[in-house]
Amino acid sequence: MTLAIVAIASGGDFPEAAKLPVRKELPDPLVMFNGTKVTTKEQWFNERRPELKKLYEHYMFGHAPVKPKVKAEVVRTDPKALGGKATLKEITLTVAGAEGPKIHVLLVVPNKRSGPAPVFVGMNFSGNHAVLADPKIHLNTNWIYGNRKGVKNNRATEESRGADVDVWNIEDAIDRGYAVATFYSGDVDPDRTDVRDGVQKQFPDADWSTIMAWAWAYSRVIDYLVTDQDIDAARVIAVGHSRLGKTTLLAGAFDERIAVVIPHQAGCGGSGPSRAIGNKGAESVKRINTSFPHWFNKRFKDFNEEPERLPFDQHCLIAMCAPRPVLLSNAVEDTWANPAGQFELLVAADPVYRLVGAKGVESKTAPAVGKLMDSPLGYWIREGKHSMNRDDWRVFLQYADKHVGSRK
Repeated sequence: MTLAIVAIASGGDFPEAAKLPVRKELPDPLVMFNGTKVTTKEQWFNERRPELKKLYEHYMFGHAPVKPKVKAEVVRTDPKALGGKATLKEITLTVAGAEGPKIHVLLVVPNKRSGPAPVFVGMNFSGNHAVLADPKIHLNTNWIYGNRKGVKNNRATEESRGADVDVWNIEDAIDRGYAVATFYSGDVDPDRTDVRDGVQKQFPDADWSTIMAWAWAYSRVIDYLVTDQDIDAARVIAVGHSRLGKTTLLAGAFDERIAVVIPHQAGCGGSGPSRAIGNKGAESVKRINTSFPHWFNKRFKDFNEEPERLPFDQHCLIAMCAPRPVLLSNAVEDTWANPAGQFELLVAADPVYRLVGAKGVESKTAPAVGKLMDSPLGYWIREGKHSMNRDDWRVFLQYADKHVGSRK
């Protein structure tokens, strides 16, 4: 083993992008950076998976700081929410000391259940007040996307309450025996190219990107959820749409407490390939880095012209979730998210799932539109455009029933 390889294996510097080889095909997830073939389950978990984590941190997402002290406080409980079907809790997580940023978590738990409930956890785009039409839910005061209903001058108004009821479909989940925990991405880091605020402001020496900060927040929310006696800590299901779907996949790959991972229409930088594979006209590394430079770290920009030099592709992030189920979900008209390329990534991750004793993909051919492939590496594509809606939630719940069960 050369000194360079020793340095890499121990967490040292990796080569700059220009010195990496060009690979037009997807890199083999079962080949170490130094060329060694991974042949055992133990080798995957003890060597290759940790190496991939370091590669993603170095070349794409940056490094999150060591877990800080986070204070959790249940600030409101309503045991008769949704007409008495659920208990609603509002939890405030205060990060990095009393003056640190606050992450507001909305947790809704079914009252009719046989034990602790499985929980869907995910970030929302508009604030918790938008996911249910409840006038008592905290009206978020942080910066919010200006194209959202009831948002004026990038601030929420009372008109925005319940605007995303059909995006989150919380009552449908409750009726199936699942809890839902959601929090606003802007509490963690506002999605702006010109300002880094929220948790990133508290750790100025960290080199993390916005997507890494969001994924880090998933883990802080799960830190609370596993302490809540109403929640089954072994059945946490992460779900997210679009850029927050990218975050969902990263969170699932890095946090093994997540039992099922559902990145919905996550596209380039998430569940879509960085290489030119799949749909023509799909979003590229250069395009995403130009439009959203804060989502990824500085080194990822070095691959704008030659993404083929990346020593991984997003199938490796999927593979890091093995043997836990991962469902990639898409829409026919959302070619920007590269549905065809996403399915190819599932097939490319399959050997890792097989190596560790999981089934992987049910078929090497994508299912028909409207038909769920519910294998541990699952796939769903429906008619329509870029959105998250009740049809998607029907499939999310069906997939969760298959892999963790609601025990209603």
